[in-house]
Amino acid sequence: MLQSGRNEAGATPMLTISNVSKSFGGVRALVDASLDLYAGEVHALLGENGAGKSTLLKTLAGVHTADSGVIKLNGQEFKQGSTKASIEQGVAVIYQEPSLFPDLTLAENVFIGRQPIKSGLVDWHTMEVESKKLFEGLGINLNPTAKARGLSIADQQIVEIAKALSTEAQVIVMDEPTAALSAKEVDRLFEVANRLRETGHAVVFVSHRLDEVFALCQRMTVMRDGSTVGTQLIADTSEAQVIQLMVGREVAELFPKLDVQPGEIVLKVENLSSDGNFQGVSFEVRAGEILGIAGLVGSGRSEVVRAVFGVDSYDQGSVTLLGQRVPKASPSKSMSRGMALVPEDRRQQGLFMPTSIARNSAVTLLKKLSRGIFLSGKNESKVADKWGKVLQLKSASLLDPVERLSGGNQQKVVLAKWLATEPKLLIVDEPTRGIDVGTKAEVHRLLSEKAKEGMAVVMVSSELPEVLGMSDRVLVMREGRLVGSFERSEATPEKVIGAATGAMNKA
Repeated sequence: MLQSGRNEAGATPMLTISNVSKSFGGVRALVDASLDLYAGEVHALLGENGAGKSTLLKTLAGVHTADSGVIKLNGQEFKQGSTKASIEQGVAVIYQEPSLFPDLTLAENVFIGRQPIKSGLVDWHTMEVESKKLFEGLGINLNPTAKARGLSIADQQIVEIAKALSTEAQVIVMDEPTAALSAKEVDRLFEVANRLRETGHAVVFVSHRLDEVFALCQRMTVMRDGSTVGTQLIADTSEAQVIQLMVGREVAELFPKLDVQPGEIVLKVENLSSDGNFQGVSFEVRAGEILGIAGLVGSGRSEVVRAVFGVDSYDQGSVTLLGQRVPKASPSKSMSRGMALVPEDRRQQGLFMPTSIARNSAVTLLKKLSRGIFLSGKNESKVADKWGKVLQLKSASLLDPVERLSGGNQQKVVLAKWLATEPKLLIVDEPTRGIDVGTKAEVHRLLSEKAKEGMAVVMVSSELPEVLGMSDRVLVMREGRLVGSFERSEATPEKVIGAATGAMNKA
């Protein structure tokens, strides 16, 4: 295992995890996990989906208890298996999806379950004053008396961090904190993380975005197959080395785009408008073509493709698939005509989390797989097994609940259920959000192969390298309107970003 030696931020580690293992039934989630964390550093925890990161974090959070190994915090044995004990010992985990109470104030959320008491009553004034101090200490101006409902994901995360600081947490774990943030919000979160580092906290930063890791972190630890395979100073490594450590091999081509000669027009969108969401959107997609749609968060990208598929309605315009008008606001009609949509939020919109992998994979084919009113479990498993092999799905059993899978494998199940319908048009919204480098390459390969077979693909993505690497054409949206269209040969980061921000028009 690679080691970087002693950290410059401190003489001894604040947190030490040594040779930790954890199994769930016959599945070994952690085999030999080790991590040293120092005060005054932001430390990246990296690895593919299924590498064991989440299990290790949940052990720190008190959700799981390790089967073997040693965890020490400030030289003392770390008490496991209790979320309350983890918080009391000074460890706080900020999850990707914050869990605030929307009808409580920000101050109430910060001090939930620990409200200051004066003369037998809740001391509201002290709670609000202390919350304000915590927000100001993070460099953020939030009103502690405002309700949490309607707060952006970025501000919700700030409240969660303030809550952690109110418990005097020394170790703060940020699990995929930037997945749903805009570029400006990411910059602000980085400022907060650096403030925490400067005040002597130890921050664990989990992300699949290596550019963020190299911009923010001082050291990194890489996990693979439940074990720690390397710890290194960020300054002493490169993205290529990190990727090789993560996947155990060189990922020669992250964007394996195949050259295809586009065929007939599959999708035609004309003057599509939805009040308050988007206006006058028109475009075409041909067989074998991958059309990328770029733009900042809130530009209307997802709203357009949801309207095209029929999840949302629209006020004006038309959608035509293979020459036939598609009724609006009817996903079932869109599916029957040969359209499929892989949604942005796989957990909330794409999967039945407690249900089996087999059922999720075949849910779009229930009529075909049923005998009268009875569903054939055998046929259901055949479909799941077929696409599981195509997508290289990693699971103990197809009968396991899909919630047991890693994020990357959950995304594969969403792709499987829609590819099983053999669509003429596949719409993918953020197809690789929150998944690791190796799985990204597999998803990209699959999209490219399907396009080569004649499928038309519309891909919405916030990741500019993905848009540029996989698209035959790139459309750019800003404030609900299409403001740019570039062929693959002329699409550059400068042009796309310029169109997305309006800078191109000012030049």
